[in-house]
Amino acid sequence: MTKKIYYIFTLIGSLLLSSCDSYLDIQPVGQVIPNTLAEYRALFTTAYNTVLNDRGICEIRTDIATILQSDATSKNALGDVEKWNDVNPNASTRQFGWAAYYTNIYYANAIIDKRDEISEGSQEDINQLVGEAYLMRAYMHFILVNLYGQPYTAAGALETKAIPLKLNTDLEEIPSRNTVKEIYTSILSDIETARKLINKKEWEVQYSYRFSTLSVDAMESRVYLYMGEWAKSYEASERVLAGKSTLVNLNDEGDKLPNEFTSIEMITAYEVFPNSDYAGSLLLYPSFLQEYEEGKDLRPNKYYKVNQNGNYTSSKSGESKFKCTFRTGELYLNSAEAAAHLNKLPEARTRLLKLIENRYTSEGYEQKKNEINAMSQEKLITEILKERARELAFEGHRWFDLRRTTRPEIKKVIEDVTYTLVQDDSRYTLRIPQDAIDANPGLLN
Repeated sequence: MTKKIYYIFTLIGSLLLSSCDSYLDIQPVGQVIPNTLAEYRALFTTAYNTVLNDRGICEIRTDIATILQSDATSKNALGDVEKWNDVNPNASTRQFGWAAYYTNIYYANAIIDKRDEISEGSQEDINQLVGEAYLMRAYMHFILVNLYGQPYTAAGALETKAIPLKLNTDLEEIPSRNTVKEIYTSILSDIETARKLINKKEWEVQYSYRFSTLSVDAMESRVYLYMGEWAKSYEASERVLAGKSTLVNLNDEGDKLPNEFTSIEMITAYEVFPNSDYAGSLLLYPSFLQEYEEGKDLRPNKYYKVNQNGNYTSSKSGESKFKCTFRTGELYLNSAEAAAHLNKLPEARTRLLKLIENRYTSEGYEQKKNEINAMSQEKLITEILKERARELAFEGHRWFDLRRTTRPEIKKVIEDVTYTLVQDDSRYTLRIPQDAIDANPGLLN
């Protein structure tokens, strides 16, 4: 069995990654078709093992992170990314992902296509795997459309071209970009199908990277939040919290950080933000530290550490234990934001304050509670968005949150030069990577 699975990995892996002739950079060189549930599960683990760091790298395009300028390697790779120089970056600039996402989509499509031919497994376990494939396909399209498509909430965005929607395994199909609306329609359809198939509420900790029933609702919560569909986001968030509401209490000495894959907050531990290649050279932008209330908020001392040069780096990244795609802390914030927009202010305050209670000193919490209880709807929404930035920093949320909300002006001073991303700047949407365009110039249309 082990030898056969290895052979499957080798040949299908080479099938997916061996050529630049198509827009996915994939070309079959051999074919071995899995048959049993164990073989398909082993194949799909390859998709889960694909490390996706783009959401984390996007943090340096925001107001919360910057590059250690004395680190030549990171400066060469990420300097132009931080400066939003996407048109003529230096040759060493790290490109954002493209083929890896579509490779994972291919794996998902292969399992979906063969769902009725999978043998030697219970129907329940087969359904679970196929449901995970639908959710993987949805999630890959979701990240891609938020990297390379217009923000869903931007005026006129729905009919703009974004990325190709890939729902089959046809490698000869000539790709064309679908609209933002079409991508989101497909994402929601895949989530709903996944809901009907996934039956595992939670995995054992060693399998926490796999999608579960909680993952379905967590993803739906996030997708609807990005769409501004507040009622649906709130309902999905509350379904998650009804099933899992545990939070790490930072007042407890020695407790885990919330984004560790063994954390009590963990729902799905799939992604790493950022990986060890860059974690040490990504610094907290100095002005953002002021967003935390000194002496009251416990997170500055828990989430960051000071290096020998006096710069703050993230304590929530750089090690393999920091893997997180969905956790309860995010769901509290999703629920609070959606409830606030629905003018459900007591519900919004309850969810926000529960998170803050686990992040502040007891004295600081009492003061913060009084402030939040006195806030108007508008001020409460603003506070929730600030809380998202503080809580989810260096976990790959900030860039997408800025895109879906106000797309504000950002100014950064880098080596005494000021760089500006203006309000509603077109650079809030990334250019499709040049190697993908070279392989298929039609992606520019």
